[in-house]
Amino acid sequence: MKIAMIGTGYVGLVTGTCFAESGNDVVCVDIDQAKIDGLRQGKLPIFEPGLKELVLRNIENGQLSFTTDIADAVSNSRIIYLAVGTPPAADGSADLTALRGVVDTIAPHLVDDAIVVTKSTVPVGTNQWIFERLQQQLGRDVHVASNPEFLKEGAAIDDFMKPDRVVVGVRDESVGEVLRELYEPFLRTDNPFLVMSPASAEFTKYAANALLSTKISFINEMANLCERMGGDINDVRRGIGHDQRIGFAFLFPGVGYGGSCFPKDVRALASMARDHGLDPLIMDAVDTVNSLQKNVLVQKIDAHFGGDVAGKRFAVWGLAFKPRTDDTREAPALTLINYLIKQGAVIQVHDPEATEHIRAVYGSKLIYCESAMDALNGADALAINTEWKVYQNPDFVEMRDRMNGAIIFDGRNLYEPERMLRHGFTYHSIGRPAVTAAAAATT
Repeated sequence: MKIAMIGTGYVGLVTGTCFAESGNDVVCVDIDQAKIDGLRQGKLPIFEPGLKELVLRNIENGQLSFTTDIADAVSNSRIIYLAVGTPPAADGSADLTALRGVVDTIAPHLVDDAIVVTKSTVPVGTNQWIFERLQQQLGRDVHVASNPEFLKEGAAIDDFMKPDRVVVGVRDESVGEVLRELYEPFLRTDNPFLVMSPASAEFTKYAANALLSTKISFINEMANLCERMGGDINDVRRGIGHDQRIGFAFLFPGVGYGGSCFPKDVRALASMARDHGLDPLIMDAVDTVNSLQKNVLVQKIDAHFGGDVAGKRFAVWGLAFKPRTDDTREAPALTLINYLIKQGAVIQVHDPEATEHIRAVYGSKLIYCESAMDALNGADALAINTEWKVYQNPDFVEMRDRMNGAIIFDGRNLYEPERMLRHGFTYHSIGRPAVTAAAAATT
């Protein structure tokens, strides 16, 4: 099939590339000429494991191309995917300015049997608006479908190639069949292809992210309570996770969720509820708990040092909101860094992929290190924000040798407290009692 993918952000680039990999002719469109020029040379604007190799292969075999000419791309395509950004507005609702602009731009160039598909995360009712807008502009009906994405950053290729399910919202059964044919190469293990109304498909995306966010905020709140009452949240997590009604997914305590999806989608769903006269008690609570959880390392550091960290040197491991991505949007590390800067601390940071994004924001306010161990040089304490594999089994003897102090604030519970005690560290984690090494207590 001939596909035009409007938008070369995270969702558009992954989706377009995977469709090309399955034999379709895909042209990805963006208004940023420099970005398109880079993509043509295989220079990706994002880090996603395995994506660059797929992009290069499909450029070479002619299945994938990039352009700024939206008119040409749309007029030569049967399926037009809309994958433009829908950032949060000040009130938490989704800002559809870019999407609406794209709809007006593509309208004159749609072929008679075109199918316009929204891949962007959009409020319920957006599909209906697009349908009516195109009908108004062209004087005829245009097929408009919804196909929400369920991609995890860091595992997006596998998520697309081996989906748990594919959700499409259509008005016409024949459109559903076209989209089923498009997805057929990815459904060979009989994972479900779910056809529903456009409104239900739009809502499914928000409901999924809201529930996953709720699990994260729930376990974080339980961790904070467990820590105060002398329990170990890892034991509790195992105790409840083996219940098949609960499960272990998204049940790991930490410093809160971030990224481009969960924060904005929870707030957007809450905004939709208020617009329809409902009080979103759970969604507001989830968002509040998460915002507070981003301060948990700040509170532990403040308590340990008695509020005086001025001039102290901190190593910060992990800047991206999660491993296997360079995305720092709403990353918990930003809350910690802002606190340390305000308090006059010296900050040495490391992340395998996200350093340049942080450098663009903070410039010379931070010291950027090539390796995790280099970030420890002379540090009075280490704070861990992201569970990159490179941090999970370090040489603790070398860590002690490089650090001025032997204090770790672990926001991802990477290590066992007893092991840290044996290595002479004072160790603070999430939802577990702190351990204090006698040697470290005097540093």
